[in-house]
Amino acid sequence: MHAVILAGGKGVRLRPYTTALPKPLVPIGDQHAILEIVLRQLSSAGFTGCTLAIGHLGEIIRAYVGDGSQWGMAVDYATEESPLGTMGPLLNLKDRLPEDFLVMNGDILTDLDYADVLRRHRASGGPLTIATYARKVHIDFGVLTTDASKVVAFTEKPSMDYRVSMGVYGLSRATLDGYTPGLPLGFDELVLDLLRAQNPPHAYEFDGYWLDIGRPDDYDRANAEFTSRKSLLLKGA
Repeated sequence: MHAVILAGGKGVRLRPYTTALPKPLVPIGDQHAILEIVLRQLSSAGFTGCTLAIGHLGEIIRAYVGDGSQWGMAVDYATEESPLGTMGPLLNLKDRLPEDFLVMNGDILTDLDYADVLRRHRASGGPLTIATYARKVHIDFGVLTTDASKVVAFTEKPSMDYRVSMGVYGLSRATLDGYTPGLPLGFDELVLDLLRAQNPPHAYEFDGYWLDIGRPDDYDRANAEFTSRKSLLLKGA
């Protein structure tokens, strides 16, 4: 099994932590970087190959990870010279990738079974499988529904339930056909194109632990929770 880890972003929302370090290498706990945790999890799940799509401070990531042998994996690299969006880096890699592979952001902490996501994707026969997570959004205001300048409904401070993308995907290489290498391609654009083509992605629903480390508050939470969750996140690794 093969995974592509997207690790080329600048991590602007996580500054000042990312001023001198790429976001996937910010430390979690006393001994680990986020990317190390992810690589150990992938290796434990049976992934033998991984491509790191790097850009901003990518030479630091390359020096840290090396060839991946310390985790029992073969790691190679794809350098992003300019921002290409979530899926754009894959277009330049397409000839190097197997028919079905995992794609994920390099800045998430989760106990998701990555191998099962890829297995389910293969079994579905679909173009894309999106790992999803339930989120509840609380609205701190009274919500009005209007029609022709009249209020027709009112809900006081409602909660709304959504399923959001976890930043982990099963993808088929053929899904990238028709897109131009070197041009940006976002996850949103790919999903909308698939919906327009009536070839919808599949959803992999997950209700375990997931934390997207996008902001300083998220990073502080990750460090506060890591000690108590280390055995969960690194089980068998």
